[in-house]
Amino acid sequence: MSSYLTELRALYQLHLKKRPVVLSHEINSRCNLKCSFCDYWRYERDELDTDEIFYLLEQAKSFGILFYNVWATEPLLRKDLPDILEHAHKLGMTTSLITNGLLLENRIDELDHLDYLSISLDSIKSLEEIRGIRFNTVLPGIIKARDKLNKEILINCVLSKKNLEDVEDLVKLAKDLGMKISFEPIHKIESIDSTDWSTLDIKKNNKYQRVIDKLILMKKKGYPIINSITYLELVKNMSTDYKCHASDIILNVTSNGTVEHCRLKKTKLGDISSSLEHIWNNSKAIRNDVTSNCSGCLFFGYVENSLLYNFKPEVIKNYEWM
Repeated sequence: MSSYLTELRALYQLHLKKRPVVLSHEINSRCNLKCSFCDYWRYERDELDTDEIFYLLEQAKSFGILFYNVWATEPLLRKDLPDILEHAHKLGMTTSLITNGLLLENRIDELDHLDYLSISLDSIKSLEEIRGIRFNTVLPGIIKARDKLNKEILINCVLSKKNLEDVEDLVKLAKDLGMKISFEPIHKIESIDSTDWSTLDIKKNNKYQRVIDKLILMKKKGYPIINSITYLELVKNMSTDYKCHASDIILNVTSNGTVEHCRLKKTKLGDISSSLEHIWNNSKAIRNDVTSNCSGCLFFGYVENSLLYNFKPEVIKNYEWM
């Protein structure tokens, strides 16, 4: 299906049917890393089996979902991942995957039904300090994925105190590899240790703002930064001055089949033992209440897509990733 027809279907689903277009699936609760700023690996939950995920995908197709995004905690730990992606493809969905990259070299040959790949990579020099793995450990898998897929690959960098000096080199690396790159600021979670947070927390100060100004300049010069300038300006000022439509766009399902409002609030809307249509129709008041009482976040997927939902011209022009 052409991108033009996909866009029309997305607009119809979002603005006329008033339903989300993305199924964001926390496909498992296990991880091969223990990043201090992440809490997903801390709470192991049950995981849907293959047939249950097939059923979820079939429900999602009937509901009108167009995009299947697999993430959390580390999707490549699931042996049945190729079968799941293939099933989503057979249903006509566009597939995407977010990974820490550690298993890419061993598993990329199995991912023939993957359309978009996103790799969490925060630094070249300090990756081991941030995530506990060396850059040279994940680089071969990243290169193999590029050569194997011959499709769009995104590097996603979480900005923290530990990598501000490294972001310009990371942008240049993305360009050299023929990939795109996105940025978002680190988000504080309740479970993070205060000592750990003090080593990561970024403040709105001159140094931090100069880094964002540099990213904006590099964006304008044609470097492959996918973020819109509108979003980067929000990040620069640590501002959440936008109307959130995350739950209107993205349906979040956890590893055990719980349907949640979003990855930040994690308010339960139902579980997949009920139909997605039933959950959606009966959760409108909850969704509206959670959104109206939320102070906001700066997760780029939520912010950029909310700005797109509101037809912001600069974002439509310059944001490059669904």
